[in-house]
Amino acid sequence: MTRTNALKPEQVPAESKSTLDAFTRNIGFTPNMMAAFAQSPIAFNAWASLLGSLSKALDVKTRDSIGLAVSEVNGCDYCLGVHSFTAEHMAKMPADDIILARKGHASDSKRDAAVQFARQVIESRGKVGDADVQAVRDAGYTEANVIEIVALVAMYSLTNFFNNVFDPEKDFPAVAPAGSI
Repeated sequence: MTRTNALKPEQVPAESKSTLDAFTRNIGFTPNMMAAFAQSPIAFNAWASLLGSLSKALDVKTRDSIGLAVSEVNGCDYCLGVHSFTAEHMAKMPADDIILARKGHASDSKRDAAVQFARQVIESRGKVGDADVQAVRDAGYTEANVIEIVALVAMYSLTNFFNNVFDPEKDFPAVAPAGSI
């Protein structure tokens, strides 16, 4: 049961309005998570800025795969629905690759290293070993890329935690619950 309200357009704080309107134009509708998150212009705009910057990191399949892996670990059914939808429709990932990503893997060896590393970061709360960092470097990721993977884990965790706390009404197709794949 939802623990907060998705704001109606006339309820959105002025400081959140332009950011939320931009998402609505780009997506074609206003996701309930964003309409709820917009209640705090400070948190919402900070997240939107981070999302905008990190949308330039790595490639879309790797970003979506990391989002799926992190959301699976964090048990965020809302985000699993969002990332499954975007992975399928925007990144053009086959269903098998979406399931692999949820399990912390990828069919592409380089992407697999990034997704495994991201999963290790979230599971260990960042206390990864030297071998974990070296494995992602050995796969061809630069130091900047490794930092971007950590930043993506943090950004996806923020929305996972928000959605797990406030449980907005789902407005993306449901997927099998976390842990049941």
